[in-house]
Amino acid sequence: MGSWLAMGFGMVVFWVLVILAVVALMRTASRRSVLYRQHPSVRPVAGSYSAIEYLDDRFARGEITEQEYVHMRDTLLGR
Repeated sequence: MGSWLAMGFGMVVFWVLVILAVVALMRTASRRSVLYRQHPSVRPVAGSYSAIEYLDDRFARGEITEQEYVHMRDTLLGR
């Protein structure tokens, strides 16, 4: 009887993990889709950050100043 309960619990855990993975993939795809609609000149490099995402991360971590951030972003977007 215990093995049936363990199998049932394992099945529930498996499907929860599958659903969470699908939701995570959809959120990532949606976020990237919004970013590229806002900045069509920015194209992703397969399997890595886009230049704008990398620049945003550097600014958020405090590696560059606001003035440097604005200048580099404008350069990337061709402004």
